[in-house]
Order: sequence, then C-alpha cells, then structure tokens
Amino acid sequence: MLKAEALNELIQVLGKENVVTEHEELLSYSYDATAAMPHQTPDVFITPKTTEQVSEVMKIATKYDLPVYPRGSATNLSGGTIPIEKGIVMSMLHMNQIIEVDAENLTATVQPGVIIQDLNDAALEHGLFYPPDPGTVKTATMGGSVSESSGGLRGLKYGVTKHYVMGMKLVRANGDIIKWGGKTVKNVTGYDLTALFTGSEGTLGVITEIIVKLNPVPEARKALLGVFDDIDKAGNAIAAIIRNKVIPATLEIMDNITIRTVENFTHAGLPVDAEAILLCEVDGYKEAVEREAALVEKILKEQGAVEINVAKTDEERDKIWLARRNALPALAQRRPTTVLEDATVPRSKIPHMIKAIRQIAEKYDLLIGTFGHAGDGNLHPTILTDENNKEEMERVDKAVEEIFQVAVSLGGTLSGEHGIGMAKAKFLPLEFGEAGVKLLKDIKEACDPDYRINPGKMVRRD
Repeated sequence: MLKAEALNELIQVLGKENVVTEHEELLSYSYDATAAMPHQTPDVFITPKTTEQVSEVMKIATKYDLPVYPRGSATNLSGGTIPIEKGIVMSMLHMNQIIEVDAENLTATVQPGVIIQDLNDAALEHGLFYPPDPGTVKTATMGGSVSESSGGLRGLKYGVTKHYVMGMKLVRANGDIIKWGGKTVKNVTGYDLTALFTGSEGTLGVITEIIVKLNPVPEARKALLGVFDDIDKAGNAIAAIIRNKVIPATLEIMDNITIRTVENFTHAGLPVDAEAILLCEVDGYKEAVEREAALVEKILKEQGAVEINVAKTDEERDKIWLARRNALPALAQRRPTTVLEDATVPRSKIPHMIKAIRQIAEKYDLLIGTFGHAGDGNLHPTILTDENNKEEMERVDKAVEEIFQVAVSLGGTLSGEHGIGMAKAKFLPLEFGEAGVKLLKDIKEACDPDYRINPGKMVRRD
C-alpha cells in the first residue's frame, strides 16, 4: 500500500493532475503489448514533464523503497514495461518536445516521449530522416526505442537504434542527473556510456533527453516484390543479392501463412499460393537506384522467382509496404493471443531457421506465421494461440524454447530488436552462459543496487 506521505510528496512535485491513483485507470498501466505476461496493478501512475521532476520522483522512490517502471507507449513485445510489484509507473509521454533539429551537424535532440514518426516529420523539413523504423513507428516513443535499441525494416542498410544514439541525459536510481555524449562525430572520452544505456531496457536509469544523428533523405527509391514457390529459393535469393554487393534499404520475407492472412486483411493483391515472397527496396542517387533495382530483378529471376513486380509509382510502392507493415495486425486477428518472437540468425541461415520453425509448429501442433527482416536475419515467428487454453500454452512455451535453441545453435541470438524484458530473461544462459548473466547482474547492481528501476526485467535479484 502506497503511504500517504509518499503520495503527497509526489503530488507536491508533479501536481495533482499528473498523479493517478484510481484503480480502474491503473489497470490499463499494468500490461504492455506482450501476450500472457504476469503483472501487478501499480500503486500510482505519474507523468513528469522535466528532468528535475524525474530526479525528485527517484528520490521519493528511494526514500519510501518503491520500484519505478519507466513507460513510453508500451508497444514493446518482451514485457519490458510491465509492473511485477506494486510501485510507480512513470509515463514519459508528457516529455514530448523535439528540442532541436540541427541540420548543420545532422543531429536531433529530443525528449523521450517524442513519437518516432514525429521526429521524422520534423527532420524531413530539413531534408533529413531518422533511419530506425520499428513497425510501431507511428506510436512508439524515442525513449522506448532507445531503451530497447529497436530495429525495423531498414536495419540491413542503415543499422538499428544503437547506431544513431550520440548522447543522452539520464536520471540514476538515487536521483542524480548525469549527461554524456553530444553532437561530435568522434567521442572516446571515458567508458562508452551511450552504448551501455542504449538497449538497457530502462533497468539502469531513466532517460530524459536523447541526441541522435540524422541522415540526408535519399534522392530516389524503388520497391520490388519477388514471388517464390519454394522457401529455399527465396533464401538463396537473399544471399545472392548481398553477394552481388547490393545492400537494399529493406529486404523482407513473408511465408505462406502470413501472405494469406495479410491478403485477407489488406486486399493488397498478394499471391496467396506463393510459398514465400521477398519485398525489397533500394534507395540512393537516382542512377544508382535504377542500376541496383535492375540487378535485384535479374538476381530474383536467376534464383527462381516465378513472378516479379516492380513498383512504378509511389502509390504502388506504398501498397507493397503497407502489406508488410500489416503482417502483425493481420496475424493477430486469427487467434485471441499472439506470441511474437524475434529470433535472429546469420542471413545465410534464414532457410534453415524457417524450416526449423515449420518443424516445431508441426511437432507442437501450433499455427505459426513467419515474416521478418530477411536481409539482416531477423525473423518474427508469430505463434497464434489462446492464453486461456492452458494445455496449448504449455506447447507454446516448449515451441518458443526450441525456436531459441535453434537460433543460438545457428550462430544467432535470442533477440534482434524486441529486447529481453521478462519474456526472454530465463533464456539468457543459452546465449551468454552463467558467467555472462552474472556480468549483466554486476552491471545492474553497480548502477541500481536496490533493483529500484524496472525490476524483474533482463536480470533479477538473487
């Protein structure tokens, strides 16, 4: 039970309008986009507006021994913002200012509650863009994206969030405010704290300001869709494109289950009898784009594509990518519960991973649609199930574990972009070993010895 003194101090710092204690409202902050996760209803939900307020909140939390759960739009898929104990859920959505777009230095400075698409819209006015583009780009916040080091469709050519964070301001568990990094391209002063806190899933401190680098908007772009009657041929085409020194901005794959489901959902004209489709986009200078698009089309033909569609207009291009971005919403409509994973393997192992996922689906009698970022090996096996069916959920748990085991055995990783959170924490020894997990705990305890900030995520107190 939250002490009256603690509540009064929070109201004093934040104002009564920014402190919520009504049980019905608190229920909506006890979960995120992750399916079938244990959770608690928090004692209080707060919305600070400044770094100084966040600092005061952390001091109050320390004084009254309260856990604090930083939260953006809660679109994460690893249980990263779910309260596991009573305490404070701290929304960063009111810290939503784009402080600066610096066109000369190709940087932007933002607060954590800024929506990624809003940053891109602001950057576009200067002929710039922010390349990381998770599927939830229109709802996800910069703070959440940096905390998870999210990826997206453009990861193959442009990298993921961690490649764009240049500095940040952060509040520690004890309320200390620290700042590091900046607009300089080179900075090797001290430990690389930017790298440490990017992807730390809100477990080491509360991010209140972020400096990111921006890129010039490409002059031209062209999208292609290749249709395959064999998943191996699609996998070989991926490898062949890269082998021919073409690095597409985006190179995506969808299997038959996903194709059929998305077509039923969007009516985009996808080939429902295809075993797999590849969606590819090249961008850059106009002459280079035409040359690379022609080469990709030639490679797709050589690798056995039975049909190739090249978008001739922006409208046709947008239709292709709308179909891809609707993969998860479409799949989610088929069953009450959607368990979306992001096991990632070297791209040469994509066919092996997709085959393994199919075998696991058959073994456990589950419906699994697979899509993902084929160019960087980041697949999204999506298990369509019902969390109210206990026996089926037991099969789901076994299937997820086997998917991770296969991914790691192929030289891959547990997560390419979704993070570890609660959902994958128990699998960390598969990839890191016990000594590696111990190091993660040592880092957590050095930054937050009381496990006050976002407890229960990634590593837990012994």
